[in-house]
Amino acid sequence: MLRREFLAVRNRLTAGDVRVASEALARRALELPELAGARTVAAYVSVGTEPGTLALLDALRARGARVLLPALLPDNDLDWGAYTGEGSLARVRHAGRMELLEPAGERLGPDAVTTADAVLLPGLAVDARGMRLGRGGGSYDRVLARLESAGARPSLVVLLYDTEVVEHVPEEAHDRPVHAVVTPSAVRRFGQA
Repeated sequence: MLRREFLAVRNRLTAGDVRVASEALARRALELPELAGARTVAAYVSVGTEPGTLALLDALRARGARVLLPALLPDNDLDWGAYTGEGSLARVRHAGRMELLEPAGERLGPDAVTTADAVLLPGLAVDARGMRLGRGGGSYDRVLARLESAGARPSLVVLLYDTEVVEHVPEEAHDRPVHAVVTPSAVRRFGQA
């Protein structure tokens, strides 16, 4: 029910609202030291009324960072491919899901994310402890578990709208806190990256 509430608020946003928020979000995210020094950033391409990521992806590439983007696998795990610009994306509709923009080139395998210095995570909300509420598919729970089992310690950053930073979200035993949330108006940190 909580997920539906956050999605309903997002669905009321206009294209102009999303554009303005995305520009502010990209500016604020690019100020993060975690992204300034990152050689490899695992990210995602926003869809619909999610906080926009394309301007941020292009700016990271312009800085010389390697940007990895996910490709959804049939079991909801994520494979990864390199982002080389908007022309390197393909529209993919997975059974019963929304259309996603995924890297069109070579697949690097699910473990490619373990090479990232920073991981930008999608979400619907983050609470005061840094716990992230995702869409419920478990794809990024697998990513976080993979990072932990590999001993990888990238900075974990969620990109959200200002209203999606809340006091509390439900958590399960496998959930892990993120290090920071970036919104169009602020950065909030939750511990050492």
